[in-house]
Amino acid sequence: MAIQHDDQQEKISLEEFFALLERDPEHRYELIDGYPSLMTGGSPDHAIIGANLIGIFREQLRKRPCIVYNSDVYVQLDGEENCLCPDASVSCDRRDRHATKVIHSPCIIAEVLSPGTKARDRGIKADLYQAMPSVQEMLFIDTQVMRVQVYRREADYWIMRNFTHNDDTIELTHQGIQFTVAEVYEKTTFDDAFVVE
Repeated sequence: MAIQHDDQQEKISLEEFFALLERDPEHRYELIDGYPSLMTGGSPDHAIIGANLIGIFREQLRKRPCIVYNSDVYVQLDGEENCLCPDASVSCDRRDRHATKVIHSPCIIAEVLSPGTKARDRGIKADLYQAMPSVQEMLFIDTQVMRVQVYRREADYWIMRNFTHNDDTIELTHQGIQFTVAEVYEKTTFDDAFVVE
């Protein structure tokens, strides 16, 4: 989730944005069109879904030269005005291998949607990710209904599919990753099989 900038806020440079991150290490921010936005915490389901997805990616890419990142790692887009922190990302680019805080060439991006940021995540952030040549697939995972949207880059356009049933199999063809919707929502409020004793 994020707090939107107000009309009185001034644009800052990427250098100023990184200085802000150093001054305030306890919070996360994103830079969109030069405006910083403070990221706030999500729901328990948001956290569980993000952890599930990172676990799925990590397990399936364990023997591959790819690294799975959580939302602590930023994705710096081309230009000086945008630096985002998706809930999960995957980079197989050697240049991102020893990244400390920022990567530049992710091939998979995943955003877990919160009610307050859903429109922004699927709007301006999706547009920014699609403009990155390295990004081949994007996932947008809802926390209010069981729905995973997968966007896949084709030659010169994007296709989108919705997955809404437990047994639907999601395939990320660029890296050969397969998993079910049930795995994404495991142990969330959507998982009727999960009971805490």
